[in-house]
Amino acid sequence: MPCLDVAATFMKSTSNRNQLRIIGGAWRGRRLAFPPVPGLRPTPDRVRETLFNWLAPTLVGARCLDLFAGSGALGLEAASRGAAQVVLVDSDRQVTAALREHAVRLQAGEAVEVVQADALTFLDGPARPFDVVFLDPPFSRGLLAPCIARLEAGGWLAHDGYLYLEAERHLAEPPLPTGWEIVRSKTAGQVGYHLARPRSSKSQG
Repeated sequence: MPCLDVAATFMKSTSNRNQLRIIGGAWRGRRLAFPPVPGLRPTPDRVRETLFNWLAPTLVGARCLDLFAGSGALGLEAASRGAAQVVLVDSDRQVTAALREHAVRLQAGEAVEVVQADALTFLDGPARPFDVVFLDPPFSRGLLAPCIARLEAGGWLAHDGYLYLEAERHLAEPPLPTGWEIVRSKTAGQVGYHLARPRSSKSQG
């Protein structure tokens, strides 16, 4: 049987609200569809633009982990802008099927790896340090703190890396890894987004 072209199916059956646009890098302007899974909300364009401006000095050649990858807005944007390795993790089968199809269509090769797994279970497995970790879990499920604890305990964070956090605007700052601090922070609508890194690292310009 021919393989199911997941992305093409979604492109035909979903409206613009189920599509995202890559806004920078080699794949700039490419539009990608994602399945209409409840609670899946891509990071808005203006938030991504700000975030990747923050990360611009260190993103090329970086190793990135996108937990709760969803639409792939963060991880695929990172790969488009020159990250050497991006691992996209999501627990939903439809979501990971679409992400794999996107990787093929974008000719990402070995730069993009898609893993179907629960984020907390994934973090309990064998660790490898990442330069940038994107942490944008579903809202109102209390997942930031346990994910951050596992990232720190498991050795997932490079000693001079970055941790991106996206959550409800009103949410109190989650406990950061030991010795880390928020170096950038903004809000957009009902979303608060923050970039953290170790205090021993040089301040961002």
